[in-house]
Amino acid sequence: MQPFDLQKETFSEKEKRNIEILGILRRRGPVSRSDISQELGINVVSISNYIDDFIKCNLVYEKELDVSEGGRRPVLLDLNPKAGYAIGVGLNLMNMVGLLIDLDGNIITKTQIARPQASVKEVSECLLEIVREILRRSKGYVENIKGIGVGVAGLINKKDGSIHWPQKMDHYYTYASVDLPLKGLMEKEFNLPALIENDATSACFGEQWLSLEDYKNVIYMFSGVGCGIMINGELYRGSDGYAGETSIYNYKEQDLFDCETGSPCFIKRWDMDMGMINELKSLLLKEKTKAAEFFKAASTDMEGLDLKHIFTASRLKNELALKVLDRAAKRLGIKIAYLVNLLNPQIVVIGGGFEESGEEFLNKVRSTVSAWSFREVTSGLKIVYSQLRENAVAMGAASLVLEKVFAQL
Repeated sequence: MQPFDLQKETFSEKEKRNIEILGILRRRGPVSRSDISQELGINVVSISNYIDDFIKCNLVYEKELDVSEGGRRPVLLDLNPKAGYAIGVGLNLMNMVGLLIDLDGNIITKTQIARPQASVKEVSECLLEIVREILRRSKGYVENIKGIGVGVAGLINKKDGSIHWPQKMDHYYTYASVDLPLKGLMEKEFNLPALIENDATSACFGEQWLSLEDYKNVIYMFSGVGCGIMINGELYRGSDGYAGETSIYNYKEQDLFDCETGSPCFIKRWDMDMGMINELKSLLLKEKTKAAEFFKAASTDMEGLDLKHIFTASRLKNELALKVLDRAAKRLGIKIAYLVNLLNPQIVVIGGGFEESGEEFLNKVRSTVSAWSFREVTSGLKIVYSQLRENAVAMGAASLVLEKVFAQL
């Protein structure tokens, strides 16, 4: 199989057909040529021509015969998951995950580390190191790895793979441009094509491709900071690839821009924890007795407090943890309501770490969206937690590589 252009954003009609046919084999295999023909509404001779090319590439193989309803029994076809592999790396709210997956989306190798709370250059080095670790663990697969996909926060320059990274200075944010393009670093060190994508966009693709194939209009909420958007089965990235930012920001006037319903306002820039840590710390300082109860439930102290401790305490029905989560769920629900009115999706997926928040959080988001959106756009809307959970960004980034493999035969 040939080397692949992972920067390719649009596909020819033939490439789209490749993806459709191989997608059916991935989801439904083993299937017959006539089954594929029937699902796509294309004559079986044309389908056979595509299949013959896939068999020559060792991407598809024929297997046992299906049961016949009369006449000659049809040959079944299946995707060869060992025909290629992809590395995916995802930067999440609380950790960084690296995966090697096969063409079926099965995880061959996984490694993870705590999310580095450091400069963007140090985060980049951690991303490189996690790929090194995946390769160390995957010596028997190296020759058949087709590329590396990375899902990371920030604004991604599609031309050179560089990143504009949100960096907090005092209580203000600014976007710092990464001097060393991550794509170039990856390709130079590992001699593999690399694809750099926004974290929410990666997760949106992975979620739809691997677990939500029946939904073509999807929003993936990454902790409320950004979202991945799929419209009519295709990722929407905008004219320059920067779509999905859910906030507006002007550091010169940000202190004047606030509202009481949510602190901060639902379209103001949020921290990735949606302000929950600072809000909880304020409550803990005001209510000493309840603070002691929280620290006991969360098994932490003020200095070590993070989101995981809030989730842990909420599962034990701690009052302060539930209060903070309830407020955050309402803020997130209002933001989702705005996006639902704007884009009218079939499904909203909540991930980026907040799938650990529990059912009460999710139900509060749902009721808030229902209360703040037009009834017509929410009548059939589903709001769910990510099925891929902490693997979503890495799986999505790797799956974007595999999509290119499927297309470019």
